[in-house]
Amino acid sequence: LEALTRYLAIEMVPHGISVNAVSASAVDTEALKFYIREGLVKDLKQTTPVGRMVTPEDVAGVVAFLCSDEAYMIRGQTIIVDGGTSVAPFAPMVQKEDA
Repeated sequence: LEALTRYLAIEMVPHGISVNAVSASAVDTEALKFYIREGLVKDLKQTTPVGRMVTPEDVAGVVAFLCSDEAYMIRGQTIIVDGGTSVAPFAPMVQKEDA
């Protein structure tokens, strides 16, 4: 999929079309209850560096950004939305400060 994204990004430039991909880790939705073992959602939340799972809103925010004028120069990229899991799988979780 990443190779196709890069290829299409070059092919579509003359037509004024930007092509990028968004790759999300497990997204916290009701569907997870039916497809993964009990307790895995809790484990995923605890092991993600930001301390929670990706939400549909997180993914939508990235997609909205890529559709905006601010992302004009981003072409052929795969944006990973995973709360840091892919770049720091063994890093300690970031603790949120109380406001």
